[in-house]
Amino acid sequence: MSDGSLRLSVNGREVVLDGVPSDERLLDTLRWRLGLRGTKEGCRTGGCGACTVLVDRQSTLSCLTLAHELNGRSVTTIEGVDSDPVGRTVRSAFERTGALQCGYCTPGFVMALTGLLAERERASSFDELLEDLGGNLCRCTGYAAIVRAAALAREELP
Repeated sequence: MSDGSLRLSVNGREVVLDGVPSDERLLDTLRWRLGLRGTKEGCRTGGCGACTVLVDRQSTLSCLTLAHELNGRSVTTIEGVDSDPVGRTVRSAFERTGALQCGYCTPGFVMALTGLLAERERASSFDELLEDLGGNLCRCTGYAAIVRAAALAREELP
């Protein structure tokens, strides 16, 4: 395992990091090197979705992704979601429907839904969209509000 330099665009800002171990997870790079603590660590196995970020506008589990795999690519976290029109719509829908509960899962849901809606351009049915969100878990069982937020965001897409 060797340390190396890592270049990323994170939330629209170019970042160069030195001394990043080759086995460091993107989640750790974001939280501990860059101080972006909105991306949460839940299960560490990719089963809960709390760590979801966008890599080149596609939903990615940061706990299962090595930071060096993304050298030269673009990462968007919950802190940068407002820079994306779809992300703004999703975040606003979550706020207006009260889909927050404790808030631990919220960043992952917002990022996953943003990625899904951006990728599919509203082409999928609402049921397919909910099925795709099945990899994100809410410990507070706030799913009714999350489903309302997903429906509202899908309806209001620019």
